[in-house]
Amino acid sequence: MKTIHLERNKNNPILTPKKSSWWESQAVFNCAILYTDTRIHMLYRAIGEYENYISRIGYASGTDGITFDRYDEPVMVPEESYEKYGIEDPRLVEIDHQIYLSYVTLSGYVRENPEASTALATTSDFRNYVRLGIITSKGSDNKDVVLFPEKVNAIPQNSNKKLDNKTTTYLFLHRPTSWVGPKFGVAKPSIWLGEGNALTKFERHTLLMQPEQDWEQLKIGAGPPPLKTRAGWLLLYHGKDSAAVYRTGAAVLDLNDPSKVLGRTKKPILEPTEPYEKNGDVNNVVFPTGICVIDNKLFVYYGAADKVCCLATIELETLLDYILADNR
Repeated sequence: MKTIHLERNKNNPILTPKKSSWWESQAVFNCAILYTDTRIHMLYRAIGEYENYISRIGYASGTDGITFDRYDEPVMVPEESYEKYGIEDPRLVEIDHQIYLSYVTLSGYVRENPEASTALATTSDFRNYVRLGIITSKGSDNKDVVLFPEKVNAIPQNSNKKLDNKTTTYLFLHRPTSWVGPKFGVAKPSIWLGEGNALTKFERHTLLMQPEQDWEQLKIGAGPPPLKTRAGWLLLYHGKDSAAVYRTGAAVLDLNDPSKVLGRTKKPILEPTEPYEKNGDVNNVVFPTGICVIDNKLFVYYGAADKVCCLATIELETLLDYILADNR
């Protein structure tokens, strides 16, 4: 079967650093996307200096998915003690008409012992945020946390037990770096599925996917929040190989039981080939963090080389058919 790849937008990179800006003069990357009311809202990670390398979050919006107008000031800056050394890699999702932002936080303790946590915030206008606190367990060094956009049937603890359609739960995907070894049943950092009755407390965790191919040998992590489709939940994710190259893969999860992987690409659908992906603050990186569908086409937003924001597209049905066919 012929391998398919996302098609890069000819205007890439679609967002670049503003040299005149104190907070985004060096890098803008890893953008979150939410498509509402014909407008595409973007939150992106921004770096203004390299001495301390403290990330802030910027906001931009547009209507065509390609060109964006940027807000002059950062919309989120470190305020809480757990954000002291930066807020990074936002992901956006809307649940029950409420907008939520998950983001990586770095505290003083984290700075000394490179460990990360993930926090949650909510907004109604993309400029003002109510922080809900850290949602990952202490000591798990947890990134790539994305929420499902709706509550889903609870996953039975016994795999032979049928799903109870009356019981629903919040779900999220996460990548706890410290959850490796015999105790966890995985040798490399993997994607886990968390469940909880509240968005700020996830109590059950199931191993969902672990590295399988050479291009994802070292670790994998979720990209944008899962997208609900006719075939299942579409999940884009990143994989890192032994040469520290980041590529993008895709999977489809069962709509009613997302702990079941219906299909997964064996080869990457996006990998660093362009100069802006191969050369930057971290070379050889394509890192998907936002998606939306416009006129049946999947718009995939990704950070390139930890320096700029980029866009690639593909027909949604083409990608779904490819993922499922790749596992027959």
